[in-house]
Amino acid sequence: MTGNQGEVFGQGADDRLRVGLYARVSTHDQQTLPLQISAMREYAERRGWTVAIQIEEVGSGAKDRPARNEIIAAAMRREIDIVLVWKLDRWGRSLLDLVTTLKELQAVGVNFVSLNDSLDFTTPSGQAMAGMLAVFAQYERDILRDRVKAGIAEARKNGKPHGRPRSVREFSDEVKRLFAAGMSKSRIARRVGIGRTSVRRIIQN
Repeated sequence: MTGNQGEVFGQGADDRLRVGLYARVSTHDQQTLPLQISAMREYAERRGWTVAIQIEEVGSGAKDRPARNEIIAAAMRREIDIVLVWKLDRWGRSLLDLVTTLKELQAVGVNFVSLNDSLDFTTPSGQAMAGMLAVFAQYERDILRDRVKAGIAEARKNGKPHGRPRSVREFSDEVKRLFAAGMSKSRIARRVGIGRTSVRRIIQN
């Protein structure tokens, strides 16, 4: 279950930087939402930023963050200059996802600040940290690729199939050959590992 609430505020008459606030809590931890919003608003005020948009999201799963797309879209439209979050784990689903989305923001000139992680891309040290995150993300990709290769090698060693499963259509020639040899449809289904209905459809066609 995922709920979200977005609120857009008018830009001030001055030239202050516009910030988008993104707060996320789980369905079991909604009481911390006002705390996040209050702390981020106070921080933005201290920095002299104008709050242009405020996104609140409640989600039950780590992968469910549809409301986050709203603030990313606002960044792409250059309606904000900075994205401010409570913590990095509220923004990124994984290290790879974190780096990918931060690169998207950087590509359009939008900065990113995580209040409780001392990560501030508006500063030189924060920009250096962004480079470090990219290195770690590449490391994560390499680890995942090596694990996939190791899994395939182990499957081959043990004689197990790997890769995408064969579609029913790929069994067509084998089914027709077995049927022409006099094998019953039930035995063909058991032999090639597909349903009798699929066997019947292949033979009829």
